[in-house]
Amino acid sequence: MARVLSVLHLIQSRGRWNARAIAQELECSERTVFRDLEVLEFSGVPWYFDEQDQCYRVRPDFRFPTLALTEEEAVGQAMATVLTKTPGLDIDVGAAPTTRKLMATSNAEIQEILHDAARMMQAFDLKFADHSRHETTIKTVQYALLKGRQIIGTYESPYQNQPVRLTIHPYRLCLIKRAWYIIGRIEGEQEAKTLRIVRFKSLRMLDQVADVPESFDLREHFGNAWAVYRGDQSYDIKLRFEPQAARVVTETEWHHTQQVKQHRDGTATLTFTVDGLEEILRWLLTWTGQVTVQKPVELKLQFIKTLQAGLSMHE
Repeated sequence: MARVLSVLHLIQSRGRWNARAIAQELECSERTVFRDLEVLEFSGVPWYFDEQDQCYRVRPDFRFPTLALTEEEAVGQAMATVLTKTPGLDIDVGAAPTTRKLMATSNAEIQEILHDAARMMQAFDLKFADHSRHETTIKTVQYALLKGRQIIGTYESPYQNQPVRLTIHPYRLCLIKRAWYIIGRIEGEQEAKTLRIVRFKSLRMLDQVADVPESFDLREHFGNAWAVYRGDQSYDIKLRFEPQAARVVTETEWHHTQQVKQHRDGTATLTFTVDGLEEILRWLLTWTGQVTVQKPVELKLQFIKTLQAGLSMHE
């Protein structure tokens, strides 16, 4: 039945689907496609073969009940399809099947918007971490979260000499700074941890129920971390950017505590409140020669020390 409905969705869409194309799309034989078309015919679906375009069509006035999408909703769905196709995200089929079904069951105006919007928008060169070998891991976490189950796997951290075996109560799956992370509590520990998906060498779902606190709050978990890992101490950061960099750096909201002050000479001062200095230091180094660390002293000293080490390596 699922395959028969898939045939219907395809021939109702704007594409040109003949028996061979349908068979390739659904990974079945052409003979199976013909049988499915017979089922649709017996069910009262008014399909026909378009001799001019050499493909199957369904009479334009035939519709299954469906959601009445607005133009704005259609554009949003098309954008979701584009984003979930982005190389690096690797989240299985993404939004594409939903868009295809909506195109098959919507009116001509919405069909045209879905088709044209998907063709004209593209997410390009976002430099996500490579999750191509971790689709199964991501899917495992998704199902574990939906079913409320624990997961167990081997985790290889760059900060440990050997891989470790972890049993985890997963709380959330998050895309943070271009990589997927599991937020959850490791069995035997009290506090939730943030674990990067690509560092799992294996992962499977257990039958045991996960203990997920109802009061868990993701913003509270991350606090004022610059990116992923929250430091033990909070710092007030003050940075002054030179005019050329100021125009660029102020185009982006880098942190939820960010405050910007523009100066008459073209420079700009950015202030943040950050838990820990390691992550913001790495970001700061990308602006070398265009930024002055005004406070705190600890960040300024770490910045200088890292620059000196880099110069020493290249002498």
